[in-house]
Amino acid sequence: MSTNQYDVNLRYGVDITQSLAGKVAVITGGLGGIAMASNRMMLEKGAHLALLYPAFESAVKNQVVEELGDERVSYFECDVTDPAQVARVFQQVEQECGKIDILVNCAGYVHLEPAVETSFDQWQKNLAVNLTGPFLCSQAAARSMIARGQGGKIINIASQAASIAIDNHCAYTSAKAGLLGMTKVMAKEWAAHQITVNTLSPTVVLTPMGEKAWRGEKGEAMKKLIPLGRFAYTDEIAAAILFFSSNGSDMITGADLMIDGGFTIW
Repeated sequence: MSTNQYDVNLRYGVDITQSLAGKVAVITGGLGGIAMASNRMMLEKGAHLALLYPAFESAVKNQVVEELGDERVSYFECDVTDPAQVARVFQQVEQECGKIDILVNCAGYVHLEPAVETSFDQWQKNLAVNLTGPFLCSQAAARSMIARGQGGKIINIASQAASIAIDNHCAYTSAKAGLLGMTKVMAKEWAAHQITVNTLSPTVVLTPMGEKAWRGEKGEAMKKLIPLGRFAYTDEIAAAILFFSSNGSDMITGADLMIDGGFTIW
């Protein structure tokens, strides 16, 4: 009986510089706080960015164009909850940028209220933006990646609320928990195509929206539940996005990375 032998001195070839030179990354919610921190890091690493944004953020676009000031950034207006728009925009990205290597599903929506008071419209909107949008965009990106045959990276921004119970988060939690499950199935199905699919689950992040929602006594009470005693900063989430975009994460798929200061270890 023979046994397989492996050369334990071999190395995969991890690029410790995390270069993204020549890579095209699609970022949904591409003008938001977490996305902007990620945009800067990915540009520094050589990526070309395709930023998707909803129509109501059109006024912000010119400010972002000036702030980033880089010809390697393309902008596409897109409602990620609309199948026809997603299909059209991803075709436009391929035509303009040549390919899709990375997708970061960063678009999000939250409306907090007790479960008994949550309206059907709010329930639907939470699901549409936080779950249906990532599904449609991941599907479109994967089709492109599979056709090209060079693999790819899909990173979904979930939340600590996907794994634990937080008051007034029923609709949001349901959508983000669904995102975890969706990610695992996609990771399993697309592994044969060398496409990795993972989630990041942050605690409160100090974006303009996060700061506004958690300022004052409410925020101080929440920080007491976080062992590290503070909220997360946008560049900390961006650093994780960069890692999952680089070849150093090629052996990680179907995983959920908690970036919560220890909140979920209680």
